[in-house]
Amino acid sequence: MPHDHTHDHRAGPADLGPAFRLAVLLNAGYVVAEAAAGFLTGSLALLADAAHNLTDVAGLLIAWAAAVLARRAASARHSWGLGRATILAALLNGIAILIGVVWVIWEWEAVGRLSAPVEVPGPVVMAVAGIGILVNTGTALLFLRARHDDLNAEGAFLHMAADAAVSVAVVLAAAGIWLTGLQWLDPAVAIAVSLLIAVTAWRLTRQALHLGLDGVPEGIDLQKLARFIGDQPGVNNVHDLHVWAISTTRTALAAHVVLQGEDRDGFLDHVTEALERDFGIGHVTLQLETAPCERAGVCLAT
Repeated sequence: MPHDHTHDHRAGPADLGPAFRLAVLLNAGYVVAEAAAGFLTGSLALLADAAHNLTDVAGLLIAWAAAVLARRAASARHSWGLGRATILAALLNGIAILIGVVWVIWEWEAVGRLSAPVEVPGPVVMAVAGIGILVNTGTALLFLRARHDDLNAEGAFLHMAADAAVSVAVVLAAAGIWLTGLQWLDPAVAIAVSLLIAVTAWRLTRQALHLGLDGVPEGIDLQKLARFIGDQPGVNNVHDLHVWAISTTRTALAAHVVLQGEDRDGFLDHVTEALERDFGIGHVTLQLETAPCERAGVCLAT
């Protein structure tokens, strides 16, 4: 009969509510200031960064809502809880960022401005983008501690750190315009920033879709897991091995194990503790059997 041994003693994902609240306030205020400066100066780089930062605000709100839902306990209606909301949040964020990139390049005619650039006041752009460096760096630091234990926080940290780097690029472009008078640097940076963001967003979207389709979480080797379980004393065979993400912070495993031995509880305790410690899999369900697996394609010989 199946046995479910879970040794995840943590209370759940850390409460990132205060961090998300401050992050949203900081970034929303900066979006308003940067967009106003972009319209007044005609800087496409500032408008491109403001549009991206607007998607950041939406992304932070979505991630915040998902983090709240992920902390809810399982119920009769949602037996796994609502942890997958964090995966959906990542997918929505990735799609929103990609749409924002297309909007910036198409709506603001970034390519066309390379041949007919609009004059941009370099010092003003430098000052506004410099504030962006402070805002984005400060926001990233809000998630610095939690990023080691929470992939949702890790995503927020990396995203905001990348935005800080983008603001640095805008400052450098503005400095180049100020010193050389080459106005085409503004749309060139806007295009470069947009493409860089698109690459990051595509990776985020692809990874979220992979997890949403019950893909094996990144960093977990299914064959290595099978060998680990199969190498335990008394194990003759491992089959029907499945690993999937319950949320961006929790991973589950289920498998059938052909075991010859008396101390089954000891085996389950040892294996589940090792899987959490060495592989980061906190929810483990193992069905112990005595008959060998006879179904081709699902049996993992040991």
